Amino acid sequence: MPILKLGLTGGLASGKSFVAAEFERLGALVIRADRLGHEALAPDGPAYAPTVKHFGSGILKPNGEIDRTLLAHRVFPDPAALAVLNSFVHPVVFAREEELFAAAPSGTLVVVEAAILIESGSYRNLDRLAIVHCSEEQQMRRALARPGATLEDVTARLARQLPLSDKLRFADYAIDTSGTEAETLRQTRALFVTLREELRQLCDSAPS
Repeated sequence: MPILKLGLTGGLASGKSFVAAEFERLGALVIRADRLGHEALAPDGPAYAPTVKHFGSGILKPNGEIDRTLLAHRVFPDPAALAVLNSFVHPVVFAREEELFAAAPSGTLVVVEAAILIESGSYRNLDRLAIVHCSEEQQMRRALARPGATLEDVTARLARQLPLSDKLRFADYAIDTSGTEAETLRQTRALFVTLREELRQLCDSAPS
């Protein structure tokens, strides 16, 4: 029996994590690419050594961990530096995702939550793509409300992502998060039902 792999993306502060949490509550297996990236950069992670070698010990906390906030300040305004970091982290994340796909029980809806599924091209490895979207003004307002956020960092992060209006062209499904949380949850639950039915049909048609 197959699994169904849904990519869940959007932009900075567009509501991806909120939607992913609801999918998880409903019973989907949620893979958070950002969390896998953090694991890759942990002291025992495969991307740790090359990252420290390239960017220097100045990105480390006193305990030897990579200061991800400091690293972000280094790479997000510099496309070349970001490309180098991605070359260390992305292959590790993609390999781990494939391991999790292989380990998922048959008949599972797997949701991959990631900010740059389209930009990285990895959406092509998934079965369906859902875009979470709101206005850029809402993105800015929500992002700046986060602890430690600065206008410079938020602007740099948005600049490296495709505008949500462009991302929507790739979407099989869209979830509009510009309204209330209740409205977002309603859309998420409706999409979950649709995907579960699609997965049931896939399972029914799979060779026994």
